[in-house]
Amino acid sequence: MPRETPMDQPLISPAQRAVADAFERMFELSRAQPAPDLAARLDRLSRLRALVQDNESRFEAAISADFGHRSQVETAIAETLFVLVEIKHATKHLKKWMAPRRVATALQFMPAKNRLIPQPLGVVGIISPWNYPLQLTLAPAIGALAAGNRVMIKPSELVPRFSALLQELIAAKFDAGEITVTGIEDEIAKSFASLPFDHLIFTGSTRIGRLVAEAAGRNLTPLTLELGGKSPVIIDRSADLDEAAARVAYAKLLNAGQTCIAPDYVLLPEGKVQEFADKLDGRMRGMYGTNPDNSDYTSIVSDRHYARLEALAADAAAKGAKIVQLAKPDDPAWKAKRKFPPTLVVGATPDMTIMQEEIFGPLLPIVGCKDAGEALSWINRHDRPLALYWFGKDAAARDEVLARTVSGGVTINDCLFHFTQVNQPMGGIGASGTGAYHGEWGFNNLSKLKPVFYRSPFNRLADLYPPYGTKIARLQKMLRFMS
Repeated sequence: MPRETPMDQPLISPAQRAVADAFERMFELSRAQPAPDLAARLDRLSRLRALVQDNESRFEAAISADFGHRSQVETAIAETLFVLVEIKHATKHLKKWMAPRRVATALQFMPAKNRLIPQPLGVVGIISPWNYPLQLTLAPAIGALAAGNRVMIKPSELVPRFSALLQELIAAKFDAGEITVTGIEDEIAKSFASLPFDHLIFTGSTRIGRLVAEAAGRNLTPLTLELGGKSPVIIDRSADLDEAAARVAYAKLLNAGQTCIAPDYVLLPEGKVQEFADKLDGRMRGMYGTNPDNSDYTSIVSDRHYARLEALAADAAAKGAKIVQLAKPDDPAWKAKRKFPPTLVVGATPDMTIMQEEIFGPLLPIVGCKDAGEALSWINRHDRPLALYWFGKDAAARDEVLARTVSGGVTINDCLFHFTQVNQPMGGIGASGTGAYHGEWGFNNLSKLKPVFYRSPFNRLADLYPPYGTKIARLQKMLRFMS
């Protein structure tokens, strides 16, 4: 049966038709040309590294303009350096990753052999988010290019300056058949996931992730979904509250809380709630002060998102929470710059909207629990989180939490840093995502690890052929003995 191409589907705009044409060209190239060798893949990674290094200041300026203000240091550390480390790691290990892998052969098939041979999937689509546009676009692209794939990227419409810059630079460094960046028009966003990619990577909200999965499912397109959710912090009785407050404050306010693995709420013993809130408030003031002109503090990406955060805080206050803020969000000096003041929601309860949806901003609910069991029950009643953070010195309590919770990743006595481990996979579970990437995990995820069995001329597999007679009885006896 002939393959149905995107051009067979009714398209409603020239932009959609252009994207479908670009996909079709890539698809045909991926089938017509052999898998790129090591030298070709290393060359692509080298060009990507040069693109990032040579345009670091341009990326920083574009991202800051899209946000209203983005801390230059945060862009350098959380985006540029992260991407460069990923490229260096892939370049160093790519020859080993590409090599056929020895696999044990069962005794009854000896002296045959098994191998796993990594092969490119073909065309990989990437739908990237706005919150870390450089990192969350190029990190999965690194894995895709290392695996020998061709890549199509759909950036977020919320960062148009970054998207236009990336499109310009990619077009200058790469052939359109290697990697291409589409536009950000609404109709492209709606149709991109419907293209029959060999693999599709989406990073964004759980709500949009469901729509992407539905569209991709019509083509049986394999998915990597990097979603979000509510990532908890557990403060054990044995924790150093000063240390925990400093580390939670940093992780929560990085990128003004617009981080998919940011701490979303804190669970700790009831008797320590106010003490910890006071320490957090002090740390936040020490880090960012009370001046909205502080260049270290990042703006909220849009007026709509700012208003959503205001509504979360107002709803919590109306339902009895104590709101602790460095300033008022409706203060013209803060609102004009879309800088939402760091906010603690002390005594949050399940009926508050802030405890029911991902916050994605600098608001942090604090919830008191009678004991560790109540904290675990709270977490396990809800969707499995993308990240979980635990603070304390009691190893038994730590191991109990690790054994009784399931999450995308965990950092102990800090936050965020499991994500930065290039030898560890990054991925969610359930509503927080599926699949993983980073380093070799990304290479494997975006390769077909093809099993190959090499038959030996000395093996007696022919004894399985009819007519069976007495020889099959002897063979059955031998196989039962080996099983």
